Amino acid sequence: MKVLVTGGAGFIGSAVCRYLVSVRGDSVVNVDCLTYAANLASLDEIADDPRYSFHQVNICDGPAIASILRREQPDAIMHLAAESHVDRSITGPAAFIETNIRGTYEMLEAARHYWSALSAERKARFRFLHVSTDEVFGSLGDDGHFTPDTPYDPSSPYSASKAASDHLAMAWLRTYGLPVVLSNCSNNYGPYHFPEKLIPLMITNALLGRDLPVYGAGANVRDWLYVDDHARALTTICENGTPGESYLVGGRNERTNLDVVQTIIRILDRQRPRDDGRSYQEQMMFVEDRPGHDFRYAIDPTKLETELGWQASETFETGIEKTVAWYLSNESWWMPLRLRRYTGERLGLPASPVTEKKRA
Repeated sequence: MKVLVTGGAGFIGSAVCRYLVSVRGDSVVNVDCLTYAANLASLDEIADDPRYSFHQVNICDGPAIASILRREQPDAIMHLAAESHVDRSITGPAAFIETNIRGTYEMLEAARHYWSALSAERKARFRFLHVSTDEVFGSLGDDGHFTPDTPYDPSSPYSASKAASDHLAMAWLRTYGLPVVLSNCSNNYGPYHFPEKLIPLMITNALLGRDLPVYGAGANVRDWLYVDDHARALTTICENGTPGESYLVGGRNERTNLDVVQTIIRILDRQRPRDDGRSYQEQMMFVEDRPGHDFRYAIDPTKLETELGWQASETFETGIEKTVAWYLSNESWWMPLRLRRYTGERLGLPASPVTEKKRA
């Protein structure tokens, strides 16, 4: 299989590229415009593989995308390119509208024209996998899970832009017949994660001696999915998913944000004790909550498990151990990002100044 992956230099996209080339032996065409969160160093292990190629192109450039499709002749498209950080969408939503909505439109149009010109056999095999998020469904209460039938109810500019792109993708199937398959995933974590997100931020802040800020009381719940499990799931959906269907990808690993941070602290206390002998717990503090912070996400991945045979390999306990160990062993990857691209400052602040609450 030859797959065009958009956003292949990002966190999830690079995991997909590595999996397709290194594990499966497929060919990958990586299209990425290299925004702040992209990192070609995440692809070093496949960079010289003849089955891998890279194009620095913005997905909003429709003619450039069309040219790449004609030249590379992929069998499928995995569309992962997106602005993805909720806090940044609160501060500056324009980039999310541009990339996530307009960029998806340009990808769909380029794919439609490319697909229409394929032979009947290749048209039947072709898939456009649109990769989305569980955040489009809004917030759950204490009970229940998201399913493919859950109504959309986005809360943030990020999730609203992803909801819009989901609807565009399905409209291109219903209107033009483009064989679109949709996936919505829970929170990913693992190696090569840009350190603005919760888990890599907590790990790198701890190692740098910085505060470990927890929003509100840390009671918000997320379902955590190890990124390599997600890469396998996306490949399964792309190969075997039914056009017009949506598949939810989750790890069945619900944890409060406070549980996540305290688990990281316990692992670091054991694997990299502080020089002063004290616990990293002393660095944790509660801060004012994020505006519109959804209380709970939880995914029911039964459809993906029963219809397509995918299963998560990692529990949260095994995955977080691997993740912390990776950051401890790969300071050369994350330290330049913390020094030059993101120093750990609070993002997505409300209009009023943030008032820090008492330390944990």
